[in-house]
Amino acid sequence: MPASSLDQLCVNTIRTLSIDAVQKANSGHPGMPMGMADVAYVLWTKFLKHNPQNPDWFNRDRFILSAGHGSMLIYSLLHLTGYDLSLDDIKNFRQMGSKTPGHPEYGMTPGVETTTGPLGQGFGTGIGMAMAEHFLSHKFNTDNHHLVDHYTYAIVSDGDLMEGISHESASMAGRMGLGKLIYLYDSNRISIEGSTDLTFTEDVAKRFEAYEWHVVEIDGHDHDQISAAIKESQSVTHKPSLIVCKTHIGYGSPNKQDSESSHGSPLGEEEIKLTKEAYNWESENSFHVPQEALSVFRKEVEKGEKAEREWNQQVTGYTEAQPAKGQQFQNWINRDLSDELEASLPVFEADEKGMASRAASGKTINAIKDTVPNLFGGSADLGGSTKTDINGHGSYIVDKPTGRTVHFGVREHGMAAAVNGMALHGGMIPFGATFFVFTDYMRPSIRLAGLMKTPSIFVLTHDSIGLGEDGPTHQPIEHLASLRAMPNTTVIRPGDANEVSYAWKAALDNTTGPTLLVLTRQSIPTYARTNANPASLVHKGAYVLEDSDKETPDAILIGTGSELQLAVEARVQLKEKGMDARVVSMPSWELFNEQSEEYKASVFPKEVVNRVSVEAGATFGWERWIGAEGTAIGIDTFGESAPFQDLYTHFGITVEAVVEAALE
Repeated sequence: MPASSLDQLCVNTIRTLSIDAVQKANSGHPGMPMGMADVAYVLWTKFLKHNPQNPDWFNRDRFILSAGHGSMLIYSLLHLTGYDLSLDDIKNFRQMGSKTPGHPEYGMTPGVETTTGPLGQGFGTGIGMAMAEHFLSHKFNTDNHHLVDHYTYAIVSDGDLMEGISHESASMAGRMGLGKLIYLYDSNRISIEGSTDLTFTEDVAKRFEAYEWHVVEIDGHDHDQISAAIKESQSVTHKPSLIVCKTHIGYGSPNKQDSESSHGSPLGEEEIKLTKEAYNWESENSFHVPQEALSVFRKEVEKGEKAEREWNQQVTGYTEAQPAKGQQFQNWINRDLSDELEASLPVFEADEKGMASRAASGKTINAIKDTVPNLFGGSADLGGSTKTDINGHGSYIVDKPTGRTVHFGVREHGMAAAVNGMALHGGMIPFGATFFVFTDYMRPSIRLAGLMKTPSIFVLTHDSIGLGEDGPTHQPIEHLASLRAMPNTTVIRPGDANEVSYAWKAALDNTTGPTLLVLTRQSIPTYARTNANPASLVHKGAYVLEDSDKETPDAILIGTGSELQLAVEARVQLKEKGMDARVVSMPSWELFNEQSEEYKASVFPKEVVNRVSVEAGATFGWERWIGAEGTAIGIDTFGESAPFQDLYTHFGITVEAVVEAALE
């Protein structure tokens, strides 16, 4: 049935705000907001549980505009429903420093739940949000108190569903039975180059049914059908839902509806005039918001405050009935770490043989699992190799939603986006694990974690040619350099088991960006510790592991990860040759760069120019720390398939090479 005249006025208000903002900026995507305005209006005013006066209220429904190019749709909704987004902000669309950037950016605009620029990322991130709701609701809810009880909605596009991440994430969500996940698919059959018949002719409904989703197809401009589909999807509690909304891109534009010409370009002044006439729009002025429409949208403020007030009463009653559980809930959603965290870290005895840092990581995870009870994660089908199982707490699966070990399947891209979604949701401290080389599949999600300042944790094992016989396809070379180049991303490559313990603490302490723990397959020594070189110095990024007897060392040998041992052994040999060297362990460039200039100079005295770095990865970037006269020992070619000992010799990453470089 057609919308009422008042409903139609509200929908057209969304459309005209979007049209006018894109036109003023002379840049943007008007067609999608015009086409999906009916769906968004029904969802936001009749179903979405949110509080515009408190966008961070924990039990709100999460809404993601995965089709982020249509950002004016969400900006219009946020302004109209009473968020801190003014009409002037709308008029500043896509301008420097505005709260309305070209694509929705988390942390920049109140009410934006996640950054959705690259298509498919919002789709994948929403899966993580739904996972968090699923786990937390089963962990804390009782028959009388529903502390975590919300939906995760997203508007997704043809482009989202073409991207590979949507396949991984949809398959994962279906197997997990995420019943409170509802995606609304803008099936307008138009992409930038023209009709999707050029490239995208699969039966999307059947595809998602095969993924174990509930699917319903509707006319995306019929309000009754939209409402009925959302209600039906809410009633399906054992699987996620996809509502296929048949829409018209550029709806109402006489010359650009159903055309790619309305996708990524302003309509133009003349076409806007014709379109507003088609809407029976009452004003020729740009950015006109009728009072009758605004009154409808602003009812969301009162509804949201009431919903949050009732939830706060639930939390109070829950805490009174179960004080310990209530306090735990508050600790989790506030990400308050226990004061006992450091005391729970495992301490490893000095051992020349030592252990693989991936093994030390597994021991650390299981040592802190009770101190950090909301630590939750797993691997991309590599739990036995990455050592990331949380023992004794079961697997997170359909019939055990409180299990803490997640089986993401062979889906690195989907895993990384889901970890971001859980971290954004709150209440969880999530991690995902795989082999380091497969960060090639994860880079878009890692990059967005850095951009959003999301405290995601990624455990990355098999970190170099040291993995051996699997060969160059599995041996990361340029990965350390490329991820160190990524802004606001902390890379830590610990050099022994005790550094691993404190690397985990650094990751847990980092609340302003992702942390990557880069770990070995092969065993590495565990070093003796004193008051001068405690492993806790990992948080400074670099420190003196073994010092020279001289006030000013003859040389500085810098090692990371499995190559730290080469620097330690080279120091002994250099001593025999009359050179007194300092060994610096440098697990994290980023953490070291945050230190004071005084501390940096204490580790790397400027007068010592004889510096040698050794790392089984690309040498790119090491000149920053070794200077023009230093030597970087590494590998700038692809690897080979052989036992790791043979590979280190073959590529010249040896004690002898470090000694020779220092002497030269």
